[in-house]
Amino acid sequence: FYPRSPYAVAKLYAYWITVNYRESYGIYACNGILFNHESPRRGETFVTRKITRAIANIAQGLESCLYLGNMDSLRDWGHAKDYVRMQWMMLQQEQPEDFVIATGVQYSVRQFVELAAAQLGIKLRFEGEGINEKGIVVSVTGHDAPGVKPGDVIVAVDPRYFRPAEVETLLGDPSKAHEKLGWKPEITLSEMVSEMVANDLEAAKKHSLLKSHGFDVNLSLE
Repeated sequence: FYPRSPYAVAKLYAYWITVNYRESYGIYACNGILFNHESPRRGETFVTRKITRAIANIAQGLESCLYLGNMDSLRDWGHAKDYVRMQWMMLQQEQPEDFVIATGVQYSVRQFVELAAAQLGIKLRFEGEGINEKGIVVSVTGHDAPGVKPGDVIVAVDPRYFRPAEVETLLGDPSKAHEKLGWKPEITLSEMVSEMVANDLEAAKKHSLLKSHGFDVNLSLE
């Protein structure tokens, strides 16, 4: 283990205190080591939801640009439904054990943005490197993105969103979960992104309607 943040250090403590109590007092306790798990209920300040929400707002003309930190960061994203199912399966064993819950597949933040935009018929091209990288609209198809047109810059990098101790890559190995419990994720990343974007698009359309009738709409993050 090599925790890179106070949050990660606290998680490491939780892991070992669980092991300690299980071994010392015979308590039925399992560690589920969950990699990033998402859904439409994800908080708006987390990068996945920040992306799907902003892309939906941009598509409806409510925002002009999505600002992100390190788009080269690689993450192992899964759907919360799959991960909760695995948590339940862990607790059905006679003997408690620890399991990694992950998909075993990585995608970059940039790829997540591309998938989210594609759900609304927006094709992006990325130009530049580092803090100068930008996502430019190449084409728009369908009727879900009336607020954008080819040539618009709708993704940019803001150094404020870089972390002090950046974790470049996260990838879990769920082989134990599959071999011992027969678990594997059923929802693909594309399906998950589609669900999240659809949820945020519905909200964006409502906000757009309110704005068109003269109401003030607060789009600030939670």
